[in-house]
Amino acid sequence: MQGQSPSRVSDILILDDDAKRRDSLCAVFELLGHQCHVFDFVTWLQQGKTIPLDAVSLVLIGESTLPIALSKLITDLDPSHRIPKLLSCEWPELERSDFARYRILGVLTPPYRYPQVMDWLHQCSVLNEQGADTWQDLPEMPGFVGQSRPVREIRQLIAQVAPRDISVLITGESGTGKEVVARCLHEHSSRREGPFVPVNCGAIPSELLESELFGHEKGAFTGAISSRPGRFELANGGTLFLDEIGDMPLPMQVKLLRVLQEKQFERVGGSKTLDVDVRIIAATHKNLELMIQDGHFREDLYYRLNVFPIEMPALRERLEDLPLLIHNLCEQVDDDEAGRLHFHPAALESLKRHPWPGNVRELANLVERLSIIHPGGVIGVSELPSKFRHLPEPNPDHYESVAEPQPEEEPAPMDILRAVTQAPSAPLQTDLPAEGLDLKAWLEEHEQQLIRQALEAANQVVSRAARLLQIRRTTLVEKMRKYGIERQ
Repeated sequence: MQGQSPSRVSDILILDDDAKRRDSLCAVFELLGHQCHVFDFVTWLQQGKTIPLDAVSLVLIGESTLPIALSKLITDLDPSHRIPKLLSCEWPELERSDFARYRILGVLTPPYRYPQVMDWLHQCSVLNEQGADTWQDLPEMPGFVGQSRPVREIRQLIAQVAPRDISVLITGESGTGKEVVARCLHEHSSRREGPFVPVNCGAIPSELLESELFGHEKGAFTGAISSRPGRFELANGGTLFLDEIGDMPLPMQVKLLRVLQEKQFERVGGSKTLDVDVRIIAATHKNLELMIQDGHFREDLYYRLNVFPIEMPALRERLEDLPLLIHNLCEQVDDDEAGRLHFHPAALESLKRHPWPGNVRELANLVERLSIIHPGGVIGVSELPSKFRHLPEPNPDHYESVAEPQPEEEPAPMDILRAVTQAPSAPLQTDLPAEGLDLKAWLEEHEQQLIRQALEAANQVVSRAARLLQIRRTTLVEKMRKYGIERQ
């Protein structure tokens, strides 16, 4: 249901010509906190259809004094039979076998007892969650790539908790994208116009962490030559992301807990109490509950941070996202000159068999490495580093037919001179003038001429022009930059 949590029963539509039963049902469900729309059948047919059914998650159908077929009523009311329904009296015209077809849960009869009513409401919640497309109305999250069920569930959690100004604890293995999720939470919150300040608690020495978080006054310690605001001050009005919170030493955990409870702190070496308004998002790859048992993490701080937990899946648990992730990473390392990197289906299949201990970060490093070694190329199994080859090369003949590459050597200036003098398309005067000449300027002039000819012959493709000149592509790019030559 649009704009609502799928696990919650909201508005209830009651159709019944029995006024007493109608009012009793309304009183029961309103007592449980639900909004009821109550009609007799004539009034419903005349004006009730103006109520948007997107907001209705349960229909109670009672007795009708009109000659109306229940099956037609249900079909007109809910053509897709999406909304769960309860009968508040028996309808003899319906067989029990029709109940499932029309999504009728059963018959609710007096006396209305709390356990029975709650059981019906629970069934409605489950059916609404199963029947609704809970992903279609989620906001865009460009940095969070994937369409697997674990990823969609996390998107759903982000959409639900981002507007709520509460603490979130993101757990999961290293490299699963915990900071990406933290940024998504910030970007979809009411604090999006404020700063997003990340702090890696494991990367800062323990003796400097207090100053890093809370700032310090001038002269607070050796080297404090001026006052400096901490990350809490910098994040005021926005979000503070405490990454690797499990690495925070116990003394700092006590001070962090005080800030979370009182929303106040003092700089190191200062006496002035500062107020702060930040949302805390924490992340860790460690099991904090085990750390609590071992006495390495404070239990009270854990429950302050773990108001809303989000557990990130490992990459091996969502391998169906691998092609989308690779496509996104290839876009990020796209080389304007060489073109975009592509992966052969066999290479993708081999990567799906890799255990990915480093998760998405390991994949990103692999793509960046391959983009440097094979710029603009197509990556097959043989191009993958050996530890990623989990399949035999399906096309060994592609490599057998290729001659062994010879080491490229950049032509010397006299080689360029020789090539120029032998080029039929550019006859040159090679006799030395009586007054002499500036050899360096002469070589550079004709080097530029050859580069332009090569680019024209290669249709302005730099890599092809480099092959014509028998030099490296990077060397040609540098020479074009040196001479100010641009592709036409």
